[in-house]
Parts: sequence; structure tokens; C-alpha cells
Amino acid sequence: MSRCALIAAALAACAFPFAAQAQDIAITNATVATGDGGAPIEHGTVVVRGGKVVAAGAGVAVPAGIQTVDGTGKWVTPGLFTAMTDLGLWDVGAVSESNDTEADESPFNAALDVAPALNPSSQHIAISRAGGVTRATVAAFNGNSIFAGQGAVIDLADDAAMVMKPRAFQFVELGEAGAKLAGGSRVAAHVALRNALREAKELAALPAGAARQSDAMLTRPDAMALARVLDGSEPLYVGVERAADIRAVLALRSEFPKLKLVLVGAAEGWLVASEIAAAHVPVITMPLRDLPAQFEMLAATQSNVGRMAKAGVKVAIGMFTGGNQPRYASQQAGNLVALARLPGAAGLTWGEAFAAISSVPAEISGFGGKAGVLAPGAVGDVVLWDGDPLELSSAPVEVWIDGVEQPLENHQTRLRDRYKDLDKSVLPKAYDW
Repeated sequence: MSRCALIAAALAACAFPFAAQAQDIAITNATVATGDGGAPIEHGTVVVRGGKVVAAGAGVAVPAGIQTVDGTGKWVTPGLFTAMTDLGLWDVGAVSESNDTEADESPFNAALDVAPALNPSSQHIAISRAGGVTRATVAAFNGNSIFAGQGAVIDLADDAAMVMKPRAFQFVELGEAGAKLAGGSRVAAHVALRNALREAKELAALPAGAARQSDAMLTRPDAMALARVLDGSEPLYVGVERAADIRAVLALRSEFPKLKLVLVGAAEGWLVASEIAAAHVPVITMPLRDLPAQFEMLAATQSNVGRMAKAGVKVAIGMFTGGNQPRYASQQAGNLVALARLPGAAGLTWGEAFAAISSVPAEISGFGGKAGVLAPGAVGDVVLWDGDPLELSSAPVEVWIDGVEQPLENHQTRLRDRYKDLDKSVLPKAYDW
């Protein structure tokens, strides 16, 4: 090795002195859910080597000399993949200095990129990891524009390198929220969207550094960011709820055929499920909304996900922001399993429900077969649960990300441990002098 190479290696070691190494492990005698939509497998085995899944299922041989974990009475799953979160963007919602979820006064919109603001030390990351979440997509909220900017795909490992893919998608808000941002009407929102895409198209056709038309409304960085949306290299996530608005979004492809669309929300998606399925557009939604909180959600129903899935729509459970924390994903998926047992309702099978919080959001995010699933070659994200993960009473007991065992301690667990054994007459420790 050359002297320069040795110096570079030494500098890298100093920069990451405590970098954890992937473990070679086998979890045996457990109920295994691979995340691919199939039913759980009794008495299964999962093998992870070099940070990747090698095998998972029944009758899997354990390599000699590998560390073995007895999973008797427990469940093993891939790590949860939660879609459309605000993880790492805020610490205390009411403290603006710690909150990077939106940029109300910024002159930019589509060019905004959440990646530089993400904080791997956020307690929301640690709490979600303890709930079995190992990967997620992160998006900002809309500020003063229908465009919220570019989201990222992250992992929740206990290290600084959390961003798997920056500029992973662009988010635009239409429907009622988009109408308000654009000037008070859905008409204005669609004009703003189409004009922005046309400006991006014109800029992409110009020689580098060439002057734009004098009537351009977007900043140059915003138009450059949307050029990636136009050619399909960056998906366009569209916030929309009512059936008529969904149809209007699907119609965008008649003018911009390369758009890679993803619907976010789609509370009335079941009304146009066949059209969504025919357009091969996936959906990310909250699964159990059944109240008409807005006029655009008058047809909301808890059967929305089940009916869309039955029609052939690829549906992921998501929209985990604010109080709807990512660690609630398994609970919400479990409710869809219970819903399938109610007369007249439409839910999901156990395997379909778990896939909606693992392999399906991973696939929508561009990591199909690589995350959210226990399959050969997938990332070694493995969660060992003390029971059925879709049951409210179950919890993770061990979590691995890329084959590295993760700490499950967080601010909430420390508070629990600090005060659980104190006598009622004892003042909190903060009163100690």
C-alpha cells in the first residue's frame, strides 16, 4: 500500500473510530415473516452474513461457526420501512430553532433538499428504531409553495451515515391544501404545477448557463430540480385526497408522459381504484381514516386500503408525521388484519398487511428486493419480536441494521427506568442537591 493510501486509511479510521462491524448471525426456531406478502413461516431460520440476508425460511441450514440466536417463541421480520415521515427534521415542534420541517420564508421550493438538515441524533430516530423501524423516507412540509422540495431515503442505524439516497423524490401538494397555497383554488394549483414543469422542460433544453425567458417564475435551482421529475429519474409524490383530484393527477401524464407518480393520501382512492391500478401508480396512505375531516374526504372509509389492494393498487401505509409516529406502523397494519374479519369491510391478510409496512414502501422508494424483505441479497435489517409484530402487546427485543445490532435505549426508556422503582414519597432526581 502506498504512503498516500496509508494516510487516507488512517484519516478514515480517525473520522469513524467506533464504526460497528456487521455480524454474522443465524436466528433459529422462530416464526419468520419474510415481508414479501406471504404467510408467516413456523420454525424458520434467518441467516445474515456480511451485512446481507443469505437465507430465510424453513429448512435453512445454519453455517458452521456462526453466532446463533434461539428464537423459540419469538418472531423474526425484516425491519419496518416507513413512508413519508418527518424523522430527523425536528426535535421539539414548538421550538422553531430545532424544527426544519418547513421553510415558509424561503425564496426556493422545489430545490429544497432535506438531506443536509437531517439529524441522526434525534430522539425520534432512536424511538422509532426501538419500535422496529430500520428504513424510512423523509419529506418536508409545504411552506409557501405547492412544492415542498426533495425528500430522502434514510436508515435508522446508530451512526452518522443515515442518508441512503438524497433527492429521492419531489413532493407537491394539490387538493385543498394545494389550492390554498396557490392562491385559493385548485385551478390555480394546477396552473402553478404545469407552469413549473414547463419551465423545467425549457431550462433542460437550453445550453448550460444560457439565459431563460424573461417571464420565468421559478428560480433557476427550482427549475433544475424539477427537470429530474420530468425525465422520470425522480418520482413525483402528489398529495391529493378526493377522487376527482386523483383523476386530475393521473391525467398529467397526457402532457408529461415520463412522470413517475406516487399518490399520497388518496382518502377517496377506493372510488377510482381501477383507474389508479390501470395507471400503475402506487399509493401511500394512512389506513384507518373514516371521518370526513375535510370536504375532499367525504367518502373516507377504513376499507380504503383493502378495496384499493383488491383492485390491484400497490398500497403502502405511511404519512407518519407529528403525533402519528413511525413506530405505530405495526399497530395500524394489524388493524387492517382485524378489519378483514368484519362483515362488509375490506382489510388485508396478515402477509399483505406486513408487506404494506415493509416490502411495499421499499419498492415504491426504489429499493424493491433490497430492503423491507428477508431475501437473499437484501440488507441485513432484522427485527426479533417477543410475539406477533402486528399485535399491540408485542415489541422488538433485538434489532439489526445492515447486520449490526442496534441499541434500543432512548429518552423514553431512560425516563421509564429512572422512575419506575421510586417510592411515591421520593422526589424526582432533579430535586437532589
